[in-house]
Formats: sequence, C-alpha cells, structure tokens
Amino acid sequence: MSPTHHQIVIVGGGTAGITVAARLRRAGVRDIALLEPSETHWYQPLWTLVGGGQAPLRASLRTEAEVIPPGVRWLRERATAVDPTARTVTTASGRVLSYGRLVLAPGLQLDWDGVPGLATALGHGGVSSNYRPDLAPLTWDLIRRMRRGTAVFTMPSGPVKCGGAPQKIAYLAADHWRKRGVLDAIRIILVIPEPTLFKVPVFARTLEEAARRYGIEVRLSSEMTSLDGAAREAVITDHATGTAETVRYDLLHAVPPQRAPEWLANGPLADPGSPHGYVRTDRRTLQHPDHPEVFVLGDVASLPTSKTGAAIRKQAPVVVGNLLAGLRGRPATAHYDGYTSCPLVTARHKMLLAEFDYDLRPTPSIPFIDTTRERTDMWFLKRYGLPQLYFKGMLKGLA
Repeated sequence: MSPTHHQIVIVGGGTAGITVAARLRRAGVRDIALLEPSETHWYQPLWTLVGGGQAPLRASLRTEAEVIPPGVRWLRERATAVDPTARTVTTASGRVLSYGRLVLAPGLQLDWDGVPGLATALGHGGVSSNYRPDLAPLTWDLIRRMRRGTAVFTMPSGPVKCGGAPQKIAYLAADHWRKRGVLDAIRIILVIPEPTLFKVPVFARTLEEAARRYGIEVRLSSEMTSLDGAAREAVITDHATGTAETVRYDLLHAVPPQRAPEWLANGPLADPGSPHGYVRTDRRTLQHPDHPEVFVLGDVASLPTSKTGAAIRKQAPVVVGNLLAGLRGRPATAHYDGYTSCPLVTARHKMLLAEFDYDLRPTPSIPFIDTTRERTDMWFLKRYGLPQLYFKGMLKGLA
C-alpha cells in the first residue's frame, strides 16, 4: 500500500499540536493531518489545583473533537515510527503517511516503573500523584483527611513537565493544614533533585521563604529511589553525599521520571546527548538540525528550558513562521528565546509567576506588577484567566 501524502503531518493532539494546527489553518494551509489516538483533551496545568481542592477535574477536560481545528484531518491513531529520509510516519495500524513538513509534538511519557515499587503502590495506601487525572482528586482526599503524621512530596531527576508542580502541591497541602490547625502535627518532607528549589535565584528566595513558613524539610540534591507501598516506606537518596534514608510516610505525593516516547527515543531523530530520548532541536528555529523539514516543540523537544504550556505558547508562532517560510522557499528567520513560565502556587490563594528565558533571566510579561512575590491576583489568573486563554486563545490559534 502506497503512503498517503499530506503537505503537513502533525504528531500529537495536545497543547502543542493543536496550537500549531490552528495557527496553520489561520494562515491558509489546507492539507494538514493530525495524529492523536486519545479522544480526551486535558488542560493539565489545572491538575495541581484539583489535587489541592481548588478546582473540579471536569474544568480541565474537553473532548478531542472539540479542540481539533476545522479543516484539519484528524487520524485517531498512534505514531510508532518516523523515517526522516523517506519523509514518512508509520502508525500503530500500519498506515504510512508521507509528508512535506513534519511537526513533532507527541508530548512525553510518564515512567511509573522508573522508581521501583511506585507503579504498584500508586493509588492506594496513601500514595497519589497529580500527574494522572484520575488520581488528582485522590490527592485532595488524602490531604483533607490528614490530621497528623508524615507527608512526603517527591520530584525525580531529569526534565519533567511543569517543573514547579512537584512542590506546588506541598505548599497547598501545608497551607490547608495550617488553616485547619493541624500543621504542627504533620511532618512535611519535600524531596528535590536540584541543588536549589528553583534555578532562577529571585524566585528561589520566595520559595525558600514559603518552605520556612510552613516548616517544610527540604531535601535538596535528593530523590526517592525506591518505595515499599505495603510498609509505607520510601527510600530517599541524597546524591550529594551518597547516603540513603528510609522514611515512613502517611501521605506520599510522587512525580514519576519522564522521557520521550520510546519510538522517538530509539529513532533517528533523538538527541544523542539526551539520556531521556528527547528529540534533537535547534534551540532558536525549532527545526531538527539534520532534517530542517522536521519541526519539534513542546515536551518532546530537547531544549534547555522548562517544559510548560507557556513555553509552547511562544514556540508555536516560531514553528509556524519558519514552516511557512520554508514552504515559500524563504529562510527560517523566526527565533525562540527560551521563554517559559511557571505559575508557582504557594498558598491557597497566593501565587508568584516565574517567567524566564534560556539564560535564566526574568522576563516578566505583565507590566506594573511584581510577579516575583506571592500575589492573590496571580492565583486568580491561574485558576480562571489561564484556562480561558488556553481554550479560547491558544487552541484557536489566537494567543
């Protein structure tokens, strides 16, 4: 069977894939095929607030059919291989698509087996994770029921989507326990693999103050290396000293290690310098250095910036601009500066907005407001403003 040809093939119907598809349609491109097996589309940044009891899960949910831009051919299949020399993508059903331009935006893969014992413990015995939509409500259930004991919040080494999420839920839980008058009876341990709470110093200082305020024990340069769900014990290894400690927990919020989908990690487009299999990407033009007709954005891109929806919002116009330039025989002149944003919730109605670029320089986008400190208006932006911007702006190709 001969391949079906499309001018543009987009792999992935999440934030990045839909945003690019919508922008291309607004630019007049007609022949777009989008590969996405899921029939559910999630606004994942809201899951932290679901886990913190501040938003219903349904607010983060749309059907995939609702967000596919009109005129885009949606193929409900999963990509399993790409051949950049032949310019083809193969799907799980054996279908072969050939392309003029390829946009890779399949997101990343949660490796629940990456920590021994985590996969089997997940979902019961006090173990939850906001990185799964079915478990985010369980996180809140565990938090609101807790009156005493030990709560552990972990983050794995390596890039993860929304790098602030592993600690945001710790602050939301602590603030809830403070308001309930039980904070003094709960030991909170926050396990962070980095040497600081945040890479940008001005934001790190605010987060350090939040942790001190709640009496959180912060374990830097550390991660959970194994878990015994039956015994409710987690092993926390300090990579700076090489020592390991077994901690008994009553509540454990775990974030799994993350990596590129296997078919990409083991394929010809992977970055040989990425131990997690992310796709090699020119950090400015967002093209593959060896195959300029391949564009990469979102979580799967091997870029030195945080994996967030805000990053995608700035990457998508660059991808579309350079893709259209290539179709017109012009050079790629649009450049991405590494902008990303982490809305860091530090209390039930407080947030700071960490915006920065490749060089870790703060790049505030809201004039006359100091987003480096905790603010109530920033919390309302995250809870109500950003979801509207997402569904009515980004996914429509308008923001």
